Amino acid sequence: MKQRTLGASGFEVSEIGLGCWQIGADWGKALNDEQSIAILEEAVKNGINFFDTADVYGNGRSETLIGKFLKQTDKTVRIATKFGRNANVFPDKYSKDLLRASVENALKRLGVPAIDLLQLHCVPFNVLKQGAIFDWLRDLKSEGLITHFGASVETVEEGLFCIEQEGLQSLQVIFNIFRQKLVKELLPQAEENGVGIIVRLPLASGLLTGKFTKDTTFAKDDHRNYNKDGAMFNVGETFAGLPFEKGIDLVDTIKNDVLPDNLNMVQLALRWILDHKAVSSIIPGASSPNQVISNASVSQLEPLSKEVHNTLTQLYVDEIHENIRGVY
Repeated sequence: MKQRTLGASGFEVSEIGLGCWQIGADWGKALNDEQSIAILEEAVKNGINFFDTADVYGNGRSETLIGKFLKQTDKTVRIATKFGRNANVFPDKYSKDLLRASVENALKRLGVPAIDLLQLHCVPFNVLKQGAIFDWLRDLKSEGLITHFGASVETVEEGLFCIEQEGLQSLQVIFNIFRQKLVKELLPQAEENGVGIIVRLPLASGLLTGKFTKDTTFAKDDHRNYNKDGAMFNVGETFAGLPFEKGIDLVDTIKNDVLPDNLNMVQLALRWILDHKAVSSIIPGASSPNQVISNASVSQLEPLSKEVHNTLTQLYVDEIHENIRGVY
């Protein structure tokens, strides 16, 4: 597993990290504790040393399971968690006291003395622009409760604003073959400012695995069912904002016209992201140890050809961009 630095002055992270929303088991097919721990163990075995979670993933369950795992491993694992989407603060009840309480609770669940990376969790832009929330983060950092801070955002505009905030170490964004808008401005600005890029939803909620068909259905409590049209939160967080059927058509086009013979769709999708040097780490989720192994292996693949990159860029311009819904 290759390593990259999180921003200009951050810590080393594996190119492929692990997104831990799924092990919180609050959507789709629930994972029991044993399955979740097995996924975390397999991640570390394959050189993954960066886990991304949040206080709202399973109402703290994801952090608790990670804390349990940390007690039984001798490997160094960097933990990124988040604050900002819990019902006690979102969308307009943010305060320094509630931020501190969230961090202190996360520290207890994780069983660590300090949070390696605390990220604002898609906090509304009007709150970000007030600026106070960044001062609160700086204070918590000076107190030693957090080591670094960053922000997870929904739009390029939010990202560009956050990049300018003093002390910001990282920016978490939706970035994949279906969401290429970031390439022109946000990624270069982040690199220039020494801000690391963490990529979530690299497989567009599973669309880019190439395993779905138009007949695929999802459980009632799976966001790929109840949020496929943005009924509960930003539609961009589900299938990258594409209508499901259109996404299937686009995947078929990529399979037939772009996918190299020596790669599968997951490898293509993840390698495409890693080929952007501004990216520090990708955090795909996993529902089994085998998925972890598959994702981790992409770090060893050669970069995609210029021809493949150019073809995917043109596909985005011609057929994808106009179908993306939601703030972007």
